[in-house]
Amino acid sequence: MRYIADLHIHSKYSRATARNLDLENVYIWAQLKGITVVATGDFTHPAWFAEIKEKLVPAEDGLFRLSEELEKVCDKQVPLSCRRPVRFALVTEISNIYKKDGAVRKNHNLVFMPGLEEVSLFNSRLDTLGNIKADGRPILGMDARNLLEIALEVSEDSLFIPAHVWTPWFSLFGSKSGFDSLRDCFEDLAPYVFALETGLSSDPPMNWRVSEIDGLTLVSNSDAHSPANLGREANLFDTELSYQAMVKAIKTGDPDRFCGTFEFFPQEGKYHHDGHRACGVALTPAMTREMKGI
Repeated sequence: MRYIADLHIHSKYSRATARNLDLENVYIWAQLKGITVVATGDFTHPAWFAEIKEKLVPAEDGLFRLSEELEKVCDKQVPLSCRRPVRFALVTEISNIYKKDGAVRKNHNLVFMPGLEEVSLFNSRLDTLGNIKADGRPILGMDARNLLEIALEVSEDSLFIPAHVWTPWFSLFGSKSGFDSLRDCFEDLAPYVFALETGLSSDPPMNWRVSEIDGLTLVSNSDAHSPANLGREANLFDTELSYQAMVKAIKTGDPDRFCGTFEFFPQEGKYHHDGHRACGVALTPAMTREMKGI
């Protein structure tokens, strides 16, 4: 079965997100965009996790659907031609800000869990280590390697994907806050990172220039902060509809099962030009080099 999946979004409990970014509107917009599997986002936030448990019911293995009562209400807002099954996967983003090897690191990471019990256990572990109530995407002062370790201890079926890996300020390879290699960040647990998220400002051909990440699956997601932004980047699968099937396709990178990504035009993202909007200054990389970075 071929289907589209958007596996990194947020909720109304994250900063700078739309007030209508709830499960009902995600369900509606997923249908309008042709998306079959969408992340819940933000499952570490207590109020959002309570909504997940209240409004979603189990569907296929490791996936969830909106309750039948809510589906009936929401379907009235979806044209018949757009209606399709929508499934939710349990995924969250976590911001790791910490000091390592004499430098401040700021990495964002996606964590996938196979079930509600695992999410509950994972949240309990994190609740003892930092504040998971203040933001849908919590900021934790812990090493990203240790976050991966906790995820693996909670469930061997968890999946850990570094998010938007080239973002200068908040990513694995970010020039301002990241590392020069996967192993520098995750040390002995680097073999348990099977995929990287490209982010809106890069696409697979740009990533393929870096031999360091050969063998890793490149995923793309919307990182939506409003329902209408769902699917601006997404992934194409050809598997049975289940959490395990999706995770296996990502881990192996099998092109017959993980078929590729839908990409935002990278230059329309951030970071391709220097400058200052208010001053009306925009510099191409060549111009930046000529001005020696000033």
